[in-house]
Amino acid sequence: MTEAPEVLFERRGSIGIITLNRPKALNALTTGMCAAIDGSLRDWGRDPAVRAIITRGTGGRAYCAGGDVRAVAESGARRKAGDDDGLTRDFFRTEYRMNRRLQRFEKPLIALIDGVTMGGGIGLSMHGSHRVATERTLAAMPETGIGLFPDVGASYVLPRLPGAFGLYLALTGARLGAADLAHLGMATDVIESARLDDLVDALVAAEWNAGEARAVTDGVLKTFRVAPTAAPLAEHKDVIDACFALDTVEAILAALDKTPGAFASETAATIRTMSPTSCKISHEEMRRGRDLSFDDCMRMEYRLTQSVLADHDFYEGIRALLIDKDKQPKWKPATLAEVGDVARYFAAPADGDLTFED
Repeated sequence: MTEAPEVLFERRGSIGIITLNRPKALNALTTGMCAAIDGSLRDWGRDPAVRAIITRGTGGRAYCAGGDVRAVAESGARRKAGDDDGLTRDFFRTEYRMNRRLQRFEKPLIALIDGVTMGGGIGLSMHGSHRVATERTLAAMPETGIGLFPDVGASYVLPRLPGAFGLYLALTGARLGAADLAHLGMATDVIESARLDDLVDALVAAEWNAGEARAVTDGVLKTFRVAPTAAPLAEHKDVIDACFALDTVEAILAALDKTPGAFASETAATIRTMSPTSCKISHEEMRRGRDLSFDDCMRMEYRLTQSVLADHDFYEGIRALLIDKDKQPKWKPATLAEVGDVARYFAAPADGDLTFED
């Protein structure tokens, strides 16, 4: 029996619809999916008859749970053993080029971030013009917990969030619902999950010749919006801003340890479970990303992927979380003090930097 395509493309009137179709894998992105999405965005971006693009996921559980990191880890292990199939370069190059096209896309991009939205799912949704969350949205950048770092453009997006929330999210992998996403500006709209299909129908039926495409999109979304509930993270703003504005991960932890209350102690405990190397890399990545263009952020992230994949912690994180599932990673180095300077991770890879064709 022929396998279903991993990503579906549909034209309905003036709307292009991209549907991730790996429900058993929570719509995790493969290299082929990223390449196909990038190609459709290129073509639909040039087609004047296409006025807006919708992205969504199948299966009812996830928009997109990230990239297929297990496949990347398996390829990386083979590469370290001398059997290089190229996936550790091709996947990130392809995904990051797709992220760049999303970020530069001039037409409305409406991401229906219903359900689990992590890692690569953040990259697929957050660079577009309209990010629609629902009561079922669960979003995070959990990379420090698998020995990686926030990527897919997170080095551009997170440092530009209010206060020190970006670094907080980068180090902790905190999970956000619709209210927090709206509070931080990561979601532009909140609607009820049960009305997503009605929203798609309304966008298809909209009078796209009646005005500028983003204004038409806003007008349709306005009729579906619900007021977000109170954002749980908002009450912790003072603690986050005070502690996560500090210059080192060690200083952040020391400040959290001195701060009374369960939130501070639980946050410190969470960071201490993460890869120390990943935490230090992520802290420096966020610091550098504040002042870089989007393209330069993507080049920096690609450099980091190639450095991290030559190391230990990513493979150990995948083992502990996805293979053995013991959730007891043995990080090397095991402490922040042992990590030292992470500048070497930001060096250009021997086989060249990430490039963009258009």
